[in-house]
This record gives sequence, C-alpha cells and structure tokens, in this order.
Amino acid sequence: MIRLARRLTGTTAVCVALGAALAACGTAQAPHAGPPAPAKPAPAAKPPTLAAGPGGTAAVFMNGPRTLGKTVALTFDADMTADQGPRAAAGEHFDNPALIATLRRLKVPATVFMTGRWADQYPDQARSLGRDPQFEVANHSYSHYAFTGDCYGLPTVSAANMKSDVERAYAALLRAGVPHPMPYFRFPGGCYDNQALRAVGALGVTAVQWDVVSGDAFATDADAVTQQVLDGVKPGSVVVMHCTRSAAPTTEQVVRAVVPELRKRGFRFVKVSELIGETPGHR
Repeated sequence: MIRLARRLTGTTAVCVALGAALAACGTAQAPHAGPPAPAKPAPAAKPPTLAAGPGGTAAVFMNGPRTLGKTVALTFDADMTADQGPRAAAGEHFDNPALIATLRRLKVPATVFMTGRWADQYPDQARSLGRDPQFEVANHSYSHYAFTGDCYGLPTVSAANMKSDVERAYAALLRAGVPHPMPYFRFPGGCYDNQALRAVGALGVTAVQWDVVSGDAFATDADAVTQQVLDGVKPGSVVVMHCTRSAAPTTEQVVRAVVPELRKRGFRFVKVSELIGETPGHR
C-alpha cells in the first residue's frame, strides 16, 4: 500500500511483446459448403508504450502531457499479498465491488493494477473487469512483495525472482479470464531502483507510477482524501487509489465526491493507455 507521496523518476522502455502475445484469436472458416463463417476479428490494437532506457531498463511513466487538455487517469491498485489467503478465508475483504459499481454508474474509465494473488482470489471480478471496455487491467506483481528493500514494511522479492513474479502475475490474470492484460507494471509500494527496472524491462513492460497520491490507504476521513485528490490533480495527472475494502474503506465515497467535482472543473477521465499514447516518444 502507498501511504506517502513518492516522486520517483526513471528511464524510458519498449513494450511490444506482451501486447502481441495477448492478441485475440479468430474463428476458422468451415471447410464444407454452407453459410459463410464469421469474419476473423482484427487483432487487438497494440497498447502504447514508452521506449526502453539504457541497458533495457523499463520506462517509468508518471503523468501525461500538461498541455493537451484536462485529462486525468484514476488508477486503482487491487492489492493482495501471496500470504493473505487465510485472512480472506476468514472474511477479510480485499475486493471492493461497490467501488467498481460506482465507477460503472458514473461512466468513469479506469486502470486497475491487479496482483496475481488478487486475481486468484476473485477470478469472477477479475474477468468482469478485464472484459469490460470501460476498464483496463495491468500488472501489480503476483505477490505484492517489494522490489527494493525498506518499502513500507512489505516483504521483499529477491532479484532473481523479480521477472518470474511479474510473469506469474500475467499467468494468473489470463487464468482468471482477463483476455488482454496491459503491458504496464506498477511496483508494489511504488518502490523501485535500477536493478528492478532492468528485471521488469526484460519483459517489455512500462512501469507506471503517478503524480497524485490520494492518501486513501488506511484512511478513515473521506473528506480529507477527497481534498487531497482535488488539490493535486493537474492536466495529465495519474491518481493512485486502492480497490481493497479492508485497507482503503473510504475510496468509493471519495470517488463519488471527486468525479463530479473534476468534471465540473472541465476534466475528462481517461485510462492510463490514453495518456501514454499522448506522450512524446511513445511506441
């Protein structure tokens, strides 16, 4: 979970392999006479990504251009660590169906960064989000273990296992029924260094950070979180929030307040992919 604003910078990454690998398959034409087979659907458009940095380090995306209109991306981390299964079995809620229902009702596009463990726990919800064009689902690691030391008390994944942890998360998303996971990765806790960027860069993902911390993690004062978001948003902003009832209980209430106010101020809600697609140097 993210509790403090982190203004992290990084280098830039090519991300093409995952998009191509996850393209949709069509229907083959029957060999015998009869009604024509349905046309093979066009492959899914390749998501925009950023060019790789030195040594293949993953690009780090913080926010979109400030000069191309009042756009803002709301992003939601669906966090669940690899060892939290017993807590879920005991009734703790790591999902937030009311939040997703509110986003749908308000017609707000959003990007959900989902851990593989969350997708394993809530496959029906993962599938629903992944097949709804209002949303895009991206990778938040499998285990939600930190990719650096000293990251908000999170357990740490070893350097040797960083790449496989991300791959395991993509496998979990596909297994849950997310047809086209995005080639975007968010580090647990937002913590990374050059070693972590090299590890995930090998997978062609773009690392997505943020420029507005909502402060919803562990918050109980929805008004304070709402004001923090409204004070921070600028054209092209990426807002980080959470999709976990047990650790972010005010988020749905915050969304109900933030969305109409930002629309009143002239902002349009977009997914992260649209902001990346507007960024100079995207591929």
